[in-house]
Amino acid sequence: MATKPPTGDPVQDAPQVTPPKHAAAGLPAIGHTLRIAQQQMGLARTARTLLKVNQKDGFDCPGCAWPEGDKRHTAEFCENGAKAVAEEATLRRVTPEFFAAHPLADLAGRSGYWLGQQGRITQPMYLPEGGDRYEAVSWDRAFAIIAEELTALGSPDEALFYTSGRTSNEAAFLFQLFAREFGTNNLPDCSNMCHESSGSALTETIGIGKGSVSLEDLHQAELIIVAGQNPGTNHPRMLSALEQAKAAGAKIISVNPLPEAGLERFKNPQTPLGMLRGTALCDLFLQIRIGGDQALFRLLNKLVIETEGATDEAFIREHTHGYEDLAAAAKEADWEETLTATGLTRPEIERALAMILASKRTIVCWAMGLTQHKHSVATIREVVNLLLLRGDIGRPGAGVCPVRGHSNVQGDRTMGIFERPAPAFLDALDKEFGITSPRGHGYDVVRSIQAMRDGHAKVLFAMGGNFVGATPDTDVTEAAIRRTSLTVHVSTKLNRSHAVTGRRALILPTLGRTDKDVQATGRQFVTVEDSMGMVHASRGNLAPASPHLLSEPAIVARMARAVLGPASTTPWEEFERDYATIRDRISRVVPGFEDFNARAARPEGFRLPHAPRDERRFPTRTGKANFTAAPVEYPRVPQGRLLLQTLRSHDQYNTTIYGLDDRYRGITGGRRVVMVNPADAAELGLADGSYTDLVSEWKDGVERRAPGFRVVHYPTARGCAAAYYPETNVLVPLDSTADTSNTPASKSVVVRFEPA
Repeated sequence: MATKPPTGDPVQDAPQVTPPKHAAAGLPAIGHTLRIAQQQMGLARTARTLLKVNQKDGFDCPGCAWPEGDKRHTAEFCENGAKAVAEEATLRRVTPEFFAAHPLADLAGRSGYWLGQQGRITQPMYLPEGGDRYEAVSWDRAFAIIAEELTALGSPDEALFYTSGRTSNEAAFLFQLFAREFGTNNLPDCSNMCHESSGSALTETIGIGKGSVSLEDLHQAELIIVAGQNPGTNHPRMLSALEQAKAAGAKIISVNPLPEAGLERFKNPQTPLGMLRGTALCDLFLQIRIGGDQALFRLLNKLVIETEGATDEAFIREHTHGYEDLAAAAKEADWEETLTATGLTRPEIERALAMILASKRTIVCWAMGLTQHKHSVATIREVVNLLLLRGDIGRPGAGVCPVRGHSNVQGDRTMGIFERPAPAFLDALDKEFGITSPRGHGYDVVRSIQAMRDGHAKVLFAMGGNFVGATPDTDVTEAAIRRTSLTVHVSTKLNRSHAVTGRRALILPTLGRTDKDVQATGRQFVTVEDSMGMVHASRGNLAPASPHLLSEPAIVARMARAVLGPASTTPWEEFERDYATIRDRISRVVPGFEDFNARAARPEGFRLPHAPRDERRFPTRTGKANFTAAPVEYPRVPQGRLLLQTLRSHDQYNTTIYGLDDRYRGITGGRRVVMVNPADAAELGLADGSYTDLVSEWKDGVERRAPGFRVVHYPTARGCAAAYYPETNVLVPLDSTADTSNTPASKSVVVRFEPA
């Protein structure tokens, strides 16, 4: 039987610490999955729901964007995916009576964990100006309030339309269409905070801002480099692909400041032997200092160039541009400086080089550990340089693999959720709908916060997500949001963003992935795009949490009718009635989606075209794949300070906190911990188990403080520390961002330690 939500926040004053684990998944993962699922859903609902996750006739997991193979297991989900499903399919409910009992001040004082545990929101809720708590409101009145605020703006550019990666292709397409018909390109999204650096680097170098590999490529690779990524927690089903690659003879290099259990040994819960013994995955662990990756790959590129016969000269001659500039820059790479930047030893780098040279098919995978630094774009370009030198793009078993987070974050961008859209996309959109889209660039996430702070943006409409919890510089962000006239959140559950509002606020409850979606023409399905460019259908199987919920496409369509009125000739009502009509329009606007409805009906879905992968054609400004030669950068940290990276616990997905444990790292019962290398801790006088305030240092001189963190002596790289977000987002300066992509530099925060 499902359990009731907690009435009070659990005490986190004394988290317990044991040695970190050296294997992921196995029997503990199964037990934890079943316990969480039973608490949220009960036993019968657990079975009925989890057996539909990632199945061809089921729904796409609302967690990560890792792809499925053509052959599916009966249990095609991981521990964290099951947690995501359980939280959405929960039997707990947040009703108007809940909001009556919990004024805004009470909600603002609760933890994100407590808020998320309360359950599904059942009705639209409204916080009037001057009100102290949310109250129930009709859908018609909610849309009228949005229309009042939007039509009263001095310019459409005073509105912000944010998108979470959970949003379906159909909803995302309608959302960007509405924003552009309204008159703005202010379409910030969660990509701005994670893989924007990947998109920026890949678009310049290979001509498309997506990865170039398939699941089958991973199985065929001879070498897989996993850099700045922790798949055991963030993308657990990736471990199965790595296990299969290992069985075929692949070698794996992990490049990361922390050792992670998932890359040490994977105990596959799908097989008895896997659960008992597991598979050792990592052949070489390079424990790099935070931010040293560009220096590492630059030196590796120098060594490849200097090794006779190591470069693919025919590929370089026929398909690339800029080799001479890279060769000249690489020649200057210095062993001593690289060892300083990386914290690695010469034998470690030489062993990595030998593994690269021995491989005829290499894939490099990465995630936030590469994308959230000032020099992230340059770092990822350097990764691409290595693959281009070896001819490892556009052939089986090789390529670039940025591992996306949220389950449709890549699809949302494909659908046009982008503040800097391509002119060709806008031309196609305008031709299809008879509108005139704005051509000026809009605000990304960081610029959106700055616009709210400075009074230039007055309405924030968030399609899913937890804007406050995901963004940097928490105090600045919250103050900026409180300056707005209206905040609107399309949500399934409560989070911190509902407690930080404009003068007025709305919560619009929506269907989740697990919910049946029935409209006027019958049962509907939506589509998503995974991290490797596969598009497939998603169909929920549960009765909605409340009869008062609307789907995301319905919310956008009704809002558009209320705001744009009869002057709009877009068939919004038709789109709400039948999602196939949305897909028909997408097929005529977005390249690669021709005959969308018929192809989406295939059980396996379809793969989007990718010119570098499919044809070795590179649609860049030069018409070829571009080598780049940016100056090498790495963080310099003053004496007595450490470089902090923010990261997730194992009981967490993005900003959603499922529990207070980080099982693989040996931490239970609390999240306010900071992991510090014992040698660094000794130098700084930080005893294990002591408490400290974290204070970040930035060139603006502003003090940003995260108080009361328990020190955990942990085998991090020397000079580096780690702590969980969103608790440490307060330390990340709003203006500390990656060059080109403007992604918050959440992995490179200089901190000092002060007594708590």
